[in-house]
Amino acid sequence: METRKPPQDFTLRVRRYDPESGQAPYWDEHTIQLEPHRSVLEGLLQAKGRFDGSIGVRCSCKAAICGSCGVRVNGQPGLACHTHLGAALKSAKDGVIEIEPMGNMPVIKDLIVDMDAVHWKKIARVTPWLLADEDNVPEREHIVPKEAMVDVTQSMACIQCGACVSDCLSMELDPLFIGPAALAKAYRFVGDPRDVQQVQRLEDLAQDPHGLYACTHCFKCIDACPKGVAPMSQIMRLRRRAGSDHHIKDANNGFNHEHAFVKNIRRNGLLHENDLLTDSFGGKLSPAAGAFMARSLPVITRALLRGKATLKVALSHPHKAPADVKRIFDTIEARPERVEFNPYITGTDEDNAPNPPAEAPQTGPHAGQEATA
Repeated sequence: METRKPPQDFTLRVRRYDPESGQAPYWDEHTIQLEPHRSVLEGLLQAKGRFDGSIGVRCSCKAAICGSCGVRVNGQPGLACHTHLGAALKSAKDGVIEIEPMGNMPVIKDLIVDMDAVHWKKIARVTPWLLADEDNVPEREHIVPKEAMVDVTQSMACIQCGACVSDCLSMELDPLFIGPAALAKAYRFVGDPRDVQQVQRLEDLAQDPHGLYACTHCFKCIDACPKGVAPMSQIMRLRRRAGSDHHIKDANNGFNHEHAFVKNIRRNGLLHENDLLTDSFGGKLSPAAGAFMARSLPVITRALLRGKATLKVALSHPHKAPADVKRIFDTIEARPERVEFNPYITGTDEDNAPNPPAEAPQTGPHAGQEATA
C-alpha cells in the first residue's frame, strides 16, 4: 500500500476576471501547503480561505459526482476535485499549477462560467427527457431488453460538468454547434426503445446545420470527459442510426459525405481525398459538385502552391483496392442488419480472450460484498 507523502508547498496561478469591474483578466498567484494526493479544489479553497476570499470558484460535492467544479488545469479541462495536486504539478510547465475557467462559455467571475448561457441551453435543445407512448401506457413497468439499456449506459454516466464543451474545437469555430454534451444526451433517448420519437429526433438533429454532422472528429471531448462518456462516440452512433438505419438524407450533405467515404475506400483501398469531394456531391459530372469545386478554388490553389496536392495525383489516381478490402466490404454489406459494436455489450478483446486476465483482488472493509442499488 502506497504511503501518503507529507504536506508540501504548491503554487497556484489562478486566472482572475470580473466582467463587472471593467478591468482586463489577470493572473494571481498563491502558495498553499497540502499533501500531493489532495485535490486542486482543496488547494483553491485553502487559498480562498487564507489569502483572498474574493476568489470565485464553484463547487459542491467534492467527490466528482455533481460536476460543479469544472476548470482548466494547465490548459486541460477537468474537475478540480478530481485532479490531484501532485499530478497537476507534474504537468505544469514551470512548476506552477495554472488554473483557468472553462472555455466556450462566458465568465461570470474568475473560475465560474455561465453554463446556463451555453451548456444548459444546448441540453434543452435536444429535448432531454423520454417521449413515451402515452396512448399505450403499460399497467406496470415498461420492460426493455437488457442490451438496449446497456447500450445507453455510457451516455447516462454524464454528470453535466461541461468539460467536453470547454474543449470542443467545433464550438470554437461555430458557437451554434449543439455540442458534445447535448448530442451525447440525445443518444441516451434515441437509444432507448421506450422513446417513440427516435426518428423525429434524428431527423431534427441531422437537418440542423449545427447538428450531428457539424462534429469534426477531433477527439478532444473524449480526452476531456472525467466519466468516460466519450461524447464523440455517441455522436457517431447518432450518425449511424440516422444514415445507416433510417437513411435520413440531410440538407447539409452529411449523409452523402459519409457514404462517399465508404465508396472511396471500397474503390481505392486508401482514402483519395480528391475524389472524396466530388463523390460527396454525386460525382465529377454533378452540377452540385461543379458549384462546390468553383467555390473551393482558392483552397485548391493554395494546396497546389504549397505542395499538399499535385495535378498528377488529382487527375490520374489509380483506383485499385486490394481483393481483401473488397471482401471485407462484401462480408459486411451482406449482413441482414447492421452490427453496432459496443464494448459495454460485447466486451473488449481482453474480455473475449481464451484466458481473460484475472480481476485484481479486492481489499478494504467491503471486499467480497456484492454491490446493490
